[in-house]
Amino acid sequence: MKLHRLILAFGALSFGALSAVALSATPPRSADQIYQTYCAVCHATGWNGAPINGIEDDWESRAAAGFDAMLRNVKQGLNTMPPMGTCMDCSDAELRAAIEEMMKF
Repeated sequence: MKLHRLILAFGALSFGALSAVALSATPPRSADQIYQTYCAVCHATGWNGAPINGIEDDWESRAAAGFDAMLRNVKQGLNTMPPMGTCMDCSDAELRAAIEEMMKF
């Protein structure tokens, strides 16, 4: 009987923990949200050599290195761009979407 109660209690605790995880998960932010919040400060103006959003010539050499290299540079930081482009809680998918948004020509 005690084992049965212990199993039920463990099950209830497990369900509660899983529910809390599911409720705390937030959907990914849009590429535009990421861009406007974290990227536009530099990429709208070309500050300090940042490639300008939507200007193909600015992105050509970066694109030649491949998308994975660009994502790695964003995650690690490059020149004056800090790691993660200051978006420390961005997922790879969100960063990827923001890069793709800036490369729309």
